[in-house]
Amino acid sequence: MFASFKSLALAVVAATTLAGSAWAQQKVVIDGSSTVYPVTEAVAEEFGKEKKGQVQVTVGISGTGGGFKKFVRGETDISNASRPILQKEMDEAKKNGIEYIELPIAFDALTVVVNKENTWCEQLTIPELRTIWSPESEGKITRWNQVNPSFPDAPLKLFGAGPDSGTFDYFTEAVNGKSKASRKDYTPTEDDNVTVQGVSQDKNAIGYFGLAYYEENKDKLKAVKIVNAQGKAVYPTVESAKSGEYNPLSRPIFIYVNKKSLETKPQVREFVEFYLKHGGELAKEVGYVPLPEEGYKMAAERVSKGETGTVFGGKESVGMTIEKLFTLERVH
Repeated sequence: MFASFKSLALAVVAATTLAGSAWAQQKVVIDGSSTVYPVTEAVAEEFGKEKKGQVQVTVGISGTGGGFKKFVRGETDISNASRPILQKEMDEAKKNGIEYIELPIAFDALTVVVNKENTWCEQLTIPELRTIWSPESEGKITRWNQVNPSFPDAPLKLFGAGPDSGTFDYFTEAVNGKSKASRKDYTPTEDDNVTVQGVSQDKNAIGYFGLAYYEENKDKLKAVKIVNAQGKAVYPTVESAKSGEYNPLSRPIFIYVNKKSLETKPQVREFVEFYLKHGGELAKEVGYVPLPEEGYKMAAERVSKGETGTVFGGKESVGMTIEKLFTLERVH
């Protein structure tokens, strides 16, 4: 009897010690874009190794819009974003007393993908993408040959970003000329892996997401060349996004940092500094375009000085190149 009580007492002490240790663990809470997720998750993993588990970094995927909703309420320390913060989000942040630091961390080539067995769709123009995705096409453009007469008379199955996604905002602005203007009869998701699964399993499917998801799944999917403003059909690659040749579907991606978190939580500052030091190489590893070294230095300086606000004025940034981005950054 005594031995059992002793064992029970030891178990309680051990549980209390473990609970105390977990309670003491520092946290960094991140949510937002599924496009930015692979970079931030890679950074979080490396940061966790360096901190030997003393800091818990959680990275959620509720889409850029969903992430900003939490961020402007002060529920997260950092928000992943595949587009700049918009005016309505800026207004909400101001109302709630949330100041933020905007940090571009890489460039993405938004990638249109089809099934591996699709032999007809090698390239698409922006007008053809508009034919597929415009609000007016809902219920009407339902077969491939309606997009281009040279395509087969086969059903058109659509997968794409959900309405809370920054990718959805950017794609609709770039293709349809207005953010969030899209047909609704498609499979929407904030989790790009759903699009990977959907397109890879249906010969007639087409979808879109960030380059990293294509790079990770290129054995299952085929990327479509996009005809740029100069009339050249260009594959989405790190090189074509970096040069600006892959337009208008190249874009900067960001993290937004809560200034109060930065000032009151040492682990958040350490994580952000670690991100800016290693984010470039990790962005490249997951399939995105790292910024020039100067870009990360400028971002680190912004963190050091606590410079808040956005250089985009609450609007989308369609057609933004690395060169244009740095012109904006320098002016700021």
